[in-house]
Amino acid sequence: MTPMERLPVHAPDPCPSVRTAEETTDASIIERSRHEPEWFSVIFDRYFTAIHRYVAARLGAGAADDVASETFLAAFDQRDHYDLAYPSARAWLYGIATNLIGRHRRAEIRLYRALGRAAGPGDVENHADRVADRVSAQQLNPALAKGLAGLSEGDRDALLLVACAELSYTEVARALAIPTGTVGSRVTRARRRLRSALGLPSQEVDDRG
Repeated sequence: MTPMERLPVHAPDPCPSVRTAEETTDASIIERSRHEPEWFSVIFDRYFTAIHRYVAARLGAGAADDVASETFLAAFDQRDHYDLAYPSARAWLYGIATNLIGRHRRAEIRLYRALGRAAGPGDVENHADRVADRVSAQQLNPALAKGLAGLSEGDRDALLLVACAELSYTEVARALAIPTGTVGSRVTRARRRLRSALGLPSQEVDDRG
């Protein structure tokens, strides 16, 4: 049985007086799913596309289906431990996905290095701003890919959660279970090293907390 097949299928709410799934917080859905497991599929529906996109940016499309599905299977198994004080499960899910990506670290580095070998002389200036913007493995500038391969695991995780997932520093801190200040330091250091790898001058980076 695949990870996708193990996830429960959502059934419509039989009580019309209860707020619809679209009107409830992630925390409320997760709390309800502890007793009615089929409700966890609402979380799947809300976030699968975004998580899949993030995984594909880091591991390539080939691994994205399995790793994204494993993310939600792990989240389903861990739902009893979810902190209901957080209305949004976004950072939690990205944290699980990032941990799973860590198991494929060699594949990620191979992907970036392969892209990096295709670098051309005119690529750097056209893609320099992507250091702070979205990153996609399908569109990644080769020089930038080579720079990402040279980052430490922690710096790369923090940077790509900001750049790919568009998480705030506070959300990244929750996803990685580190202080917000550490997120800022890692992202700033990663951007500085990438700009150096691209042969560009250093720039100050705005705090996204």
